[in-house]
Amino acid sequence: MSAEPRGQLTGLRVLELGSLIAGPFCTRLLADMGARVLKVEPPGAGDPLRNWSLVTEEGSLWAMVQSRNKESIAIDLRRPAGQDLVRRLAAGVDVVVENFRAGRLESWNLGPEQLREANPKLILVRISGFGQSGPYRDRPGYGSTAESMGGLRFVTGFSDRPPLKMGISIGDAIASLYATIGALAALRRRAETGRGEVVDVALNESVFSLLEAILPEYAYGGVVRERQGNSLPGSAPSNSYPTRDGRYITIGANGDSIFARFCAAIGQPELVQDPRYADNQARRANAAELDAVIEAWTRERSVEDVWEILNRAEVPAAPVYSIADIAKDPQFRARAMLLEVDGPGDIGKLLIPGFVPKFEEAPGQFRWLGPRVGQHTEKVLREQLGLAAEEIATLVAEGVIGVAQQSARESHLPESTTGLPQGDARPGSLPF
Repeated sequence: MSAEPRGQLTGLRVLELGSLIAGPFCTRLLADMGARVLKVEPPGAGDPLRNWSLVTEEGSLWAMVQSRNKESIAIDLRRPAGQDLVRRLAAGVDVVVENFRAGRLESWNLGPEQLREANPKLILVRISGFGQSGPYRDRPGYGSTAESMGGLRFVTGFSDRPPLKMGISIGDAIASLYATIGALAALRRRAETGRGEVVDVALNESVFSLLEAILPEYAYGGVVRERQGNSLPGSAPSNSYPTRDGRYITIGANGDSIFARFCAAIGQPELVQDPRYADNQARRANAAELDAVIEAWTRERSVEDVWEILNRAEVPAAPVYSIADIAKDPQFRARAMLLEVDGPGDIGKLLIPGFVPKFEEAPGQFRWLGPRVGQHTEKVLREQLGLAAEEIATLVAEGVIGVAQQSARESHLPESTTGLPQGDARPGSLPF
């Protein structure tokens, strides 16, 4: 086991300003790839995500995963002394990631000009509801508003029912991925030019960018794509079908050669000669009739039988998995996507998601779960800014910063900027 993490981004220094999902998810990805991430959160309660979703006696499980591999610094950004600390910290990092409403950093004297004054090479990644310009820039925006205005919810669900949201905060996640891509692209440019950058990511634009051909179809033919359930509008057959055991399986037999193999696999090779199903456009026009034929076949078999038959025929198909299915799936386990780690306190073992993408020579590493609020405030301010113990004590007394005592579960977290130990993470082995 290496004493020092060697990921793709080892040596990269990142300062996280923000909370909840979009910004912190971006920095989680950077941290997973080896970057040193300093997470700034309010003293006391910290990031609101610490109280979201399932909260244990040791805090939110979501926050433990979202802040893994990060160091927590508790600073009050509303206080001038706190703002000064952040400007000084920004002078010593490569990337700052923030996801406040547009203009909020400027109101705290932490805008691009102030942050880059002492660090012209700084890359500032800004994630907001509607971006840093335009008539909506000052409006609050969440992933839910982005999914709605970005067009995703309008096409999600069934035509006879209201628009649906996905079961996760997909709008925030999409913006986080664009923010990560933007940060890495700006770093590549900086390596050539020596200049920093401001990366402006809008949640609504991030969602909108995924709409495939929906915009040109509207501009060309006035087509407004509506909700069409689980089918894929551009091709057929592609849908989710019920099985005998009360489960569902998704089948994508929409290519002509795949469709021929599919028809043979279900014992109806004559369907290939039927003019209603002769090619993709014909199948699209008769998708309802074709789906009825397929459903009649799947309903007579278990999901495992259907999957086995279609795998042998080389037809893309997969059961609709619950998290319980994922937790026991051999492919997820073989690819180390289910990491078993020691939880804090008396929680015991936890399963957390592995790393995407996979790297052969410098893979992502789990080093620790999200720390307590302000766990590293004193260490970072002492090492990075040279603050003496008396100065730190004064800032604590004035409420500008917060500190936390190290707990047993965090005894392996770094006490210096070098020699960070790799945490003990194993492919999932819990008895699910």
